[in-house]
Amino acid sequence: MATEQASERRASHVRGVTVTALASLGGIAAAFVSAMFLGTAPKDQLALGIVGAFVIVQLPILQALGIDVEDFSTKDHLYVLFMTFSLWFVTWTILLTNGVTF
Repeated sequence: MATEQASERRASHVRGVTVTALASLGGIAAAFVSAMFLGTAPKDQLALGIVGAFVIVQLPILQALGIDVEDFSTKDHLYVLFMTFSLWFVTWTILLTNGVTF
């Protein structure tokens, strides 16, 4: 019984780490894609579309990694959206501030 609880906790922990890591890396990748396609002009609204695309693409990737996305609640979807947007925002801000070009 204790091993079942330990294995369930481990599976839950691995699920959380996987979702967080993928959302974070997705946000960073979205920032670099935004910088490559839009340059350092922060006036273009297409960057939000790029972030949205990265959020949508994450769900099949999570499924391929063995995460049951059918079991996701609204809170889980909002978490993925928030983490992706946050990392995109911070990374793209750093790229814009430093004038990085590709």
